[in-house]
Amino acid sequence: MQTVEQIFEQNKTPASLVSAIQAVLTASKDITHLLQKGAMAGVLGSAEAENVQGETQKKLDVISNDLLKDTLKACPVVAGIASEEEDLPVVANNDGEYLVIFDPLDGSSNIDINVTVGTIFSILPSNGGDPAEEATYLQSGRKQLAAGYVLYGPSTMLVMTTGQGVDVFTLDPSSNEFYLTEQQAQITASTQEFAINMSNQRFWAEGVQNYVADLLQGEEGPLGKRYNMRWVAAMVAEVHRIITRGGIFMYPWDNRDVKKPGKLRLMYEGNPMSMLVEQAGGLSMTPDGHIMDIEPELIHQRVPVFLGSKEEVEVAMSYQNK
Repeated sequence: MQTVEQIFEQNKTPASLVSAIQAVLTASKDITHLLQKGAMAGVLGSAEAENVQGETQKKLDVISNDLLKDTLKACPVVAGIASEEEDLPVVANNDGEYLVIFDPLDGSSNIDINVTVGTIFSILPSNGGDPAEEATYLQSGRKQLAAGYVLYGPSTMLVMTTGQGVDVFTLDPSSNEFYLTEQQAQITASTQEFAINMSNQRFWAEGVQNYVADLLQGEEGPLGKRYNMRWVAAMVAEVHRIITRGGIFMYPWDNRDVKKPGKLRLMYEGNPMSMLVEQAGGLSMTPDGHIMDIEPELIHQRVPVFLGSKEEVEVAMSYQNK
């Protein structure tokens, strides 16, 4: 089996970009070990603090964020860091080539019940900008040089792209190395599986309500097939399932807070997951267009998300203007 380093070499990935990605992977291995120890490591439960999003942080949110931040700041090619858990960007090395944006522990509400969580990351060029300034990071998803996630489940897996398709790696606990287990993963174009938080149904826009209502009608409805619903409450797990066997994941706008255009964050979740999905042959949209075409205005900007199997996402989008 090929290691992640051998795949980098095969794809002729620039050495400096490899260094930035390897820093993320180093921290992710440490997070893996802490998760495996669980309560024995004293990492479960809440930290009795809120992040910039106003969400109660878990202890491991804070620990994971600090591990990633410290490892990336020590990497000479990293100019700056932006984290979902930090109010403002963090300067690493002013002459670095890259900006690394991450959600240190997506799905952290699942930690205490031992359900899948993950680290999502995105790498952008610094373009010589000031890494202390938010404006330096406000680049569209099309500018990403690499994106991926590390999934902490029954096995630890790395799913990553540098713009040459999506490769899947599995961490070997005996060697502590990531080995290639699926090359050039592809998302099936059609699906009979959807993921959405149905408890929010009454708050959705009419187009989304109509689409989901038709999904639930199965063979007797206008879509003419029976769908299964899944919901893990961790975007990494939802996207991993889609890359593995197809499906559509939706987190639409709802009217509980009209000032928020969605729940998920464009820079930390929307863009990196969109790059992965589209590199694997899927589609990632908002009702107004492709997620990666959005020109961000804020580092913590939110966005509605519809992503997954191309044909099903197109069907979902066709309902939005009805």
